[in-house]
Amino acid sequence: MSYKTDAEIAHESPMRPIGEIAAKLGLDEAHISPYGHFKAKITPVKAFALPAKQGRLILVTAINPTPAGEGKTTVTIGLADALNRLGKNAVVAMREPSLGPVFGIKGGAAGGGYAQVLPMEDINLHFTGDFHAIGAANNLLAAMLDNHIYQGNALDIDPKRVLWRRAVDMNDRQLRNIIGGLGKPVDGVMRPDGFDITVASEVMAVFCLAQDLADLKNRLGNMLVAYSKSGAPVYARDLKAHGAMAALLKDAVKPNLVQTIEGTPALVHGGPFANIAHGCNSVIATRMAQHLGDYAITEAGFGADLGAEKFCDIKCRLAGLKPDAAVVVATVRALKYNGGVARADLGAENLEALQRGLPNLLKHIRNMKEVFGLPVVVALNRFVSDTDAELDVIQAACAEEGAAVALTEVWEKGGAGGEALAHAVIDAIAGQPNEFRFAYEENSSVADKIRAIAQKVYGAADVDFSSEALAEIAGLEKLGLDKLPVCMAKTQYSLSDDAKLLGCPTGFKLHVRGITVSAGAGFIVALCGNMMKMPGLPKAPAAEQIDVDEHGVIHGLF
Repeated sequence: MSYKTDAEIAHESPMRPIGEIAAKLGLDEAHISPYGHFKAKITPVKAFALPAKQGRLILVTAINPTPAGEGKTTVTIGLADALNRLGKNAVVAMREPSLGPVFGIKGGAAGGGYAQVLPMEDINLHFTGDFHAIGAANNLLAAMLDNHIYQGNALDIDPKRVLWRRAVDMNDRQLRNIIGGLGKPVDGVMRPDGFDITVASEVMAVFCLAQDLADLKNRLGNMLVAYSKSGAPVYARDLKAHGAMAALLKDAVKPNLVQTIEGTPALVHGGPFANIAHGCNSVIATRMAQHLGDYAITEAGFGADLGAEKFCDIKCRLAGLKPDAAVVVATVRALKYNGGVARADLGAENLEALQRGLPNLLKHIRNMKEVFGLPVVVALNRFVSDTDAELDVIQAACAEEGAAVALTEVWEKGGAGGEALAHAVIDAIAGQPNEFRFAYEENSSVADKIRAIAQKVYGAADVDFSSEALAEIAGLEKLGLDKLPVCMAKTQYSLSDDAKLLGCPTGFKLHVRGITVSAGAGFIVALCGNMMKMPGLPKAPAAEQIDVDEHGVIHGLF
């Protein structure tokens, strides 16, 4: 059987004028600023002036990602479409894709098949310019910092203790570590520097955790950018940079409104990575989705050990959110991969490998139920190669964990393929206990917070802190920044910090090599293993397959 590609389906799907989508949410022209015919910005202040209400908040997460693919974003979109087919008023709230993965190894991130957000190409490329604005704000601060040093250095900044790096939304390993200021004396002060990918920048994290524009500006001012030669902290507000940065972001901070193939309103806003940042869309968009819909469907990045943990421990803690249920997406293929099957052989039935890989799914279920206290539904994203025997094995194992299972076929059937999942989510909210809680106490020490995540969520035996990490923790304690929540930066491919340890490893030590602080965002970052904040392109980047014809039609984006 031959299937249409995601791009072909997107091109053939008619879109409604964005005013019609806004009207479904009770918004009129005064509430939106159209970007062409099919995209718009929503003004948060005007939207929240509508009669107050708070819809159910559904978190969609997944097992650890594999090359086989899990379809978390596709299921997120399909679930929202399915709820609307059942007569519910559902809104989907998602992250914006980064150009780095689009042109690198992952490709687009607007869903797939008949569960996509449109216009797919715009969303995957420049969209409404939010990421460009975030990068510009980040680099304005970098320019002002270096200019301050060049113009006399009144703050006595130590050039060797500058923390702030430049940013670009592209995978470019060449820029990880550079020397800036080469040339003549008028060309600046020579010092070590480097670039992070925009989605890993603190400006992105601040953008996604801010409550409104005023809070955004305040958080930008609180960002720690350097230390003086005497060891005193230097913040963005000391450089008088935060006002201009907020000015660059005043339109970007407004959530973007688009639509799914079935016309479900979708808020696509912000996009931090979950392996090196907190991995959730903006607080503003999530709250707006709850305000405008009876059900707000949102996703967190990568596996539940990263995105879902940070959604609960960082986003919900800082924003006062309380999810009503969690959906864990899994596939037979991905579980067999976790059980040691090569990617080329995933289409063949292999119950033994499936049994070996199942503990990964079961660990994520236990985490969401026992660590975070949430009702859980497993969305088993069905592929044509799945056998009934394989599906039965997974369903039986999930039943023993007390988690409902729903077969989903939203890629092929859109919302109709997600109706079983929608019913299961509604039933879970009504029938399963919700005792939402965090994995650690806010006032615990930095080391104890990291240890709690490592042991409770990852299944580690203990944590090994480098001498540098211990020294950095001591520095945060002196600054009074040690009570912030922790953002773990580790590989997404394993529950451990070793990408090759698949399934559900136990007895391992988590290695923390460094600690940094994102004081404006309001969290501490623990760098585990060999994680870095600027990815590189693969040997054959996806960009090689992307082209545009003489009619302006883009090919190869999926």
